[in-house]
Amino acid sequence: MKIRPAAPGDEVALFSLIQALARFEKLEAQVTGSPAALREHLFGARPACEALLAEEDGVAVGYALFFTTYSTFLTKPGLWLEDLYVLESHRRRGIGKAMLVEMKRLAEARGAGRLEWSVLDWNANAITLYEAFGATVMPDWRICRVTFDG
Repeated sequence: MKIRPAAPGDEVALFSLIQALARFEKLEAQVTGSPAALREHLFGARPACEALLAEEDGVAVGYALFFTTYSTFLTKPGLWLEDLYVLESHRRRGIGKAMLVEMKRLAEARGAGRLEWSVLDWNANAITLYEAFGATVMPDWRICRVTFDG
């Protein structure tokens, strides 16, 4: 197993994993993006996010997609882990934990004050992994969202 930063040319494999995550979360209808848009946002003139790919025998089996945030309380940047996903057929092999370890390493190397993410309340396996990793599931916080068309 190898974990590496996504590079131009990975957008089709990465988008396929995003679609697999949406199926797992029963949110397929909400996926309206494309590999081309993902490529622009990862590798274009003004990147909006970054990604890590987990590969086995050269095949992408998982990913972590993240971007920079900022904490006014800490007055430090942070990293927001938007997605962490491993194909169901490749789970329980340490891939998710290895990606979390790499995310923590990246955050610390960049001087981040926090590494944060959200988890669906029904995803007990993920919650168990995250708590074993040392994460605190924040019970008092709820995500707010405004979505724009286009």
